[in-house]
Amino acid sequence: MLIRIDPDSARPLFDQVAASVRADVLAGRLTPGDRLPSARELADALEINLHTVLRAYQQLRDEGLIDLRRGRGAVVSPAAAPLAELSHDIAALVARAASLGLSPPTLAALIKETEA
Repeated sequence: MLIRIDPDSARPLFDQVAASVRADVLAGRLTPGDRLPSARELADALEINLHTVLRAYQQLRDEGLIDLRRGRGAVVSPAAAPLAELSHDIAALVARAASLGLSPPTLAALIKETEA
């Protein structure tokens, strides 16, 4: 697992960390039961504040993608399995939108409008 951040991005670092983990789950590189690095290890590796990593992990926990267990750390939740299944559907939707000439921001706006 390789967590990527861009310190020059306007996007908050905690959100970048969470998005990187989400992308790994979506791509199948992380599966239920896989352990994430400890918050301290990840903060040291990325040279960011420990609380930034903790905030990212808390966001992922709130989304149901990871479980935070005292003494065990962060573990990918069984509830994350359906996200990997969506990967093919998302790729097909993006390809279909591109074939219709829709830009990614337009597709994202359409998806936001159809939220249940």
